[in-house]
Parts: sequence; C-alpha cells; structure tokens
Amino acid sequence: MTDSETNAAPPTHRPWLVRIPEIFEGIADSVLQQMGAASSTRLGQDYYLIKTATPAAIRQSEAAKFARWNLPMDHTWPCNAQKMDGFIEKAAQTLLKKFGERNPQGIFIGTLQPTSPDKYYKGLASNLRGRVLQLFPKLAAATVEEQDPTAETLFCLVGKEGLFCGMQSPRASNGLYAGGSKYIDQDAPDTISRAGAKIAEALHYLLLYRPSLKEGSHWIELGACPGGMTSELLARNQRVTAIDRAPLDKRLDGRPGLKFFLEDVAAFQPRAGTLYDALLCDMNGPPEESIEQVIRLSRFLKTGGLVVYTLKVPRIDALDEANELFRVIVSMSKAAGLRLFAQTHLTYNRHEFTLFFETVRK
Repeated sequence: MTDSETNAAPPTHRPWLVRIPEIFEGIADSVLQQMGAASSTRLGQDYYLIKTATPAAIRQSEAAKFARWNLPMDHTWPCNAQKMDGFIEKAAQTLLKKFGERNPQGIFIGTLQPTSPDKYYKGLASNLRGRVLQLFPKLAAATVEEQDPTAETLFCLVGKEGLFCGMQSPRASNGLYAGGSKYIDQDAPDTISRAGAKIAEALHYLLLYRPSLKEGSHWIELGACPGGMTSELLARNQRVTAIDRAPLDKRLDGRPGLKFFLEDVAAFQPRAGTLYDALLCDMNGPPEESIEQVIRLSRFLKTGGLVVYTLKVPRIDALDEANELFRVIVSMSKAAGLRLFAQTHLTYNRHEFTLFFETVRK
C-alpha cells in the first residue's frame, strides 16, 4: 500500500432520498446496495433516506429503474409537525434562508404517505407551500407542467417523520411532482380499466423529455382490449388504430378518431404508405414476443416516432433476472432502430416497467 493510499481521505457520503415502490420492497436492500447506500432509514410509504458516496449510481446503475424518484437531501428536519406550534412559519422561514439565493424555478411540496386516507399531511403540505410562495420572489414555474425539466426545482416532502427537502431538476429526480407521482382518479364513472390511468401518467412523465404530441396525432395500439388506454388517448383528441383479438368495451363504439381491428396483432399489416406518430404496447405474454411485434410495426412510424412499451417481467425476487430481461429487450430494440430514452415504474405498474423509445432512421 502506498503512502497516498494510506493517507487518502475517506469517501464523502451524501444524504439522499430514494423512492422504491412498495411492490419492490423485497429487493429494496439489493437496490440500495447497488446505489452505494452505506446506510438507510425507511421513511413514509416507500421512501428510503440513504447515505451514499456514489450518488451518480442512483440514476445510472442498473438498479435505477427500480427507483421511481430521488432527491438530494439539502435540508432535513426530523420532527413531529403535528405536535409543533408554528411549524409552517418556522419551516417556511428556514426554506427561504436555505434556498432563497439558489433561485429555484418552482417549489412543490408533497407527503411521505401519498395514498394515506389521513388528510392532515396533505393539508399541511398545501399550507406550507402557500406560505413559502408568499416569502419567495415570483417563480418561473407556478405549476408542475410549467417546469423546465432541466432546471432546478425545490422539492419537499413532509410526514410524521419530519420535513425533507432538496433542489434538483425534475429530469434528474425522475418526476415533475414532489415524490414523482401524478395521481390519476380510477373511480370515475366512465373509467374502462386502470390502464387508462397508466397511459395518462406515462404521457405526463414524457414531459420530462419531449413536448406532448399534437392533437390529431395517430397512434397504433397493440393489444388494446378492453380499451382503457384507447379511451384516454381519444379523450386527448388523439387518433387511434387499435388491434386486439378480443373486442373493445361497448362504450367505445362509434368514437370519433378510432379504428378497431378485431384480429391477432401478429397478423395485422397496415396499408402501404401508412405512417403513425406513436405506437403503444401493453400486451401480456412473453416480452420477447411482444417486442418483436413492436419492432415489426415500428417500421410504420415516422422518423422520431414515439414508442410507449410496457415491459412485463416475472415476479421480481432478485435483480439479476429482471436486469437480464431488460438488457435483452433494449438490445433487440436498438438493433431495430429504436432508441431507449427513458424508463420508469409508474404508480399503476406492478411487476412491469414503462419504456420509452423513439425511432432512429439510419
């Protein structure tokens, strides 16, 4: 061992908040280990406060796909806000002091228990944001959709464990909301299936990387039954060519902008000269088979056309199997001229990931 190695300073560990969906709780330790976590503390529903000397691994390691959201911890305040007098004012003044000169583009505050029926912390988060906005000068982004995905935002999460805050761009955090999730109501009377919420969240997530598709854009949807995603796209004034061996929900009959083909996806052949703006695939079955159909039909996408693909994986009990399947699917897609530019685990995903590709013509 050399003198320089003997006298080398120990690595600096930074505090970081990582959100690992509850469905991956069984492999959370392995995920955090790949991210270089030297320690971890569970917070809220599915958040982990870690210390890591390799924060880049949170976004760049193979384990990154298992983390829905992440944020550097620039300020943590362990406390019981519910039992503290003047918590909102104290917290707001502290945030101004710590972050005012860093000029965040926006300030968004969420809760550590986003699905809890207890509304106390949701109200607290809303009231705290209201007070903070009174103290900060006018911000560039008043709503999450107005954010520049590459500019820094002040994100905060509050819960019974305290207040946890940091500044980072939405793209680096992997979400526009504090915590990363956009709540989609699945209980509306006209809801056909939860898949509608899944594509709605996917399209919102896409704002991290590219503008929304224009109204009238033409989608080809593989395995559309019963039509939850179809319905959501039509509601956004998109055109949809849907294919499935099973019929769509009767409520979609006669909907403007919809063409439905009752046949096997593998047998479907678009008319010569047809070009689509986007392709959507949420098919069940072996991923190696569904991606083959995506690749085959992606030839009918315009240059730069979008592919939203649900990678269905077997029940995940270890990282290696899921990572290997991911590598295979991405490699097949790349060889066919599809460039992966983002992937995430959506709120309504289970043992599956949503992958985003775009066509690259040689």
